[in-house]
Amino acid sequence: MKFLVDECLSPELTKLARAKGHGESSHVVWLGCAGLKDWELTPIIVDGDWTFVIKNSVDFRGPAERPGVKGQYADVALHAGLVCLNGPPGMDLDMQIELFEQALDELEADADLVNKVLEITWGEDALDVRRYRLPD
Repeated sequence: MKFLVDECLSPELTKLARAKGHGESSHVVWLGCAGLKDWELTPIIVDGDWTFVIKNSVDFRGPAERPGVKGQYADVALHAGLVCLNGPPGMDLDMQIELFEQALDELEADADLVNKVLEITWGEDALDVRRYRLPD
């Protein structure tokens, strides 16, 4: 699995992915794609067979209560997976790392993320993990 980390998240997540055995992982900025609109980035992600790591989940999966009705992946028939790190606005690096480490642990247990979303959400008492198909 190779991850592409969105520019709104730290490149440290890419370094973490590489250290955990995902050596082909990269960051949007490292690919020279900084500043691209989501709709411009989507074909790069899909064609490159990237598992995309984001924090602006709604932009790609649509609304939480009805994933897939909107968002960049609403019309994508086949993708390598979407990892959504959901935290409060201004999520700091430590929080990003904790969420992503949880995602990596989940994927170590079950690496199948083809046409699926893995959401890790920061809760008051614990991290909430949710996995589902997209498109359904």
